[in-house]
Amino acid sequence: MDTIFALATARGRAGVAVIRISGPRAFDAASRLAGDLPLPGRARLRKLRDMSGDVVDDALVLTFKGPRSFTGEDVVELHLHGSVAVIAACERLLSETGLVRPAEAGEFTRRALQNEKLDIAQVEGLGDLLSAETEAQRLQATRLLQGRLGDRAADWRADLLTALALVEVTIDFADEEVPTDVASQVIEKISKVVQDLQAEIRGSHVAERVRDGFEVAILGAPNAGKSTLLNWIAGRDVAITSHVAGTTRDVIEVRLDLDGLPVTLLDTAGLRQTEDTVERIGVDRTRQRAEGADLRVWIRSDGDVEGCDLLSADDIVVLGKQDSLVEGGVSGRTGAGVDALLARIKVVLSDRMARVGTATHQRHRLAMMSAVQSLEAAKEVIETLGETPELAAEEIRSAARSLDSLTGRIDVEAVLGEIFSSFCIGK
Repeated sequence: MDTIFALATARGRAGVAVIRISGPRAFDAASRLAGDLPLPGRARLRKLRDMSGDVVDDALVLTFKGPRSFTGEDVVELHLHGSVAVIAACERLLSETGLVRPAEAGEFTRRALQNEKLDIAQVEGLGDLLSAETEAQRLQATRLLQGRLGDRAADWRADLLTALALVEVTIDFADEEVPTDVASQVIEKISKVVQDLQAEIRGSHVAERVRDGFEVAILGAPNAGKSTLLNWIAGRDVAITSHVAGTTRDVIEVRLDLDGLPVTLLDTAGLRQTEDTVERIGVDRTRQRAEGADLRVWIRSDGDVEGCDLLSADDIVVLGKQDSLVEGGVSGRTGAGVDALLARIKVVLSDRMARVGTATHQRHRLAMMSAVQSLEAAKEVIETLGETPELAAEEIRSAARSLDSLTGRIDVEAVLGEIFSSFCIGK
């Protein structure tokens, strides 16, 4: 495999820049610049020199002997002064050694996956962590990166392997001293896994919203004060405000960090019956976005009812244009009631976050749904057609393969291992 290198920190002027080298010739390439390298796990200050012996920079050099590294290969890190010129010079000198090549996008992480330092779910967690903007996103990504989903998948897989071993025994080892009626044990194991998976599936929808951001739609009649409220929360004029009703014709989005929660506020067109073609398009778009939003905040005016059909139990209703502090009121002009409104939004979204599990991506949800479908089919076979254990075994194997896809690790020999360790077969 080629030895690769890349700048591991952001490009541009900075206090420190890190160039990472990984592969079988990492130590050889680094020594061309730094001379004697420190022992693995140590860090030493070295002068980096070009082919003429001139000093390019003073760098802190760290070495990691594979497999005890991020990629599982020999790795060297050069911690340089974060000068654009220094970085460019070191990258050029590394290329001129002929021992290394520039890494492709994500290649270090891909090698970590290939060398089983990370599983697929952990790779997804690392990507989420790099994109995290709020504390909730960081915590969720960190759980995935630490292998929480892989740990849960391993527990589910162990239960399924036990169930499969029981079924397989009745097929292949009928003459041995094994349980003859295993149906109740198998169904108990399967039901436990199905229950866990269904809870994770429900939580994965919320987890996706944490990763992408919750959408909160601000609804109300024209001129109810929606755009003024959005401008106050954003701290700048992001929406046009006017005393003329129907000014907002399209959905305006503002992203904010609500005490660690990623939230996108949607300022929408006023809800009313109108003959204006453009305004009617805006109202239709408002309805579409409101129906798909995670939460709706209805800025109510006296007597208006348009849009009530869009509200659900968790949604928030407040009186608009309440410039003085009125209970249940809010004003985008003075800020009265805004803090209380944001606090209510946070409570609702935080309650939903309590249901978040370890699965965070659509891919995870689809794999778990496939596993549930297979396990339900296996239960049906066992309960109604107990004389055909082969069909149940195949459905359990299918569910195990679906769960293995969560982390990308599949061990086809594990079933026989479970059988022999459990029943002393062939003694």
